[in-house]
Amino acid sequence: MEYIHAALLLHAAKKEVSEQNVLSVLQAAGVEGDAAKAKALISSLQGVNIEEAIAKAAVPVAAAPAAEAKKEAKKEEKKTEEEAAAGLASLFG
Repeated sequence: MEYIHAALLLHAAKKEVSEQNVLSVLQAAGVEGDAAKAKALISSLQGVNIEEAIAKAAVPVAAAPAAEAKKEAKKEEKKTEEEAAAGLASLFG
């Protein structure tokens, strides 16, 4: 995971995402880098538009909390309606 973070940091800093740069970032963070893992990461990133990948990944993550909040609000609303109905029933019961 730290290799991906290093690549994202380099990308955000508008630096070249290369094996050597990834290893340098890891070293600066106090992590002993593995050249084979860095090479595999760079190889897998060939042809990938990082900005587009970030945008696609961010949409579901950003939408999830809003959907959860809406679901929670609906539960609260239903609970309040049920409590109100129970209160009215006790008046006429």
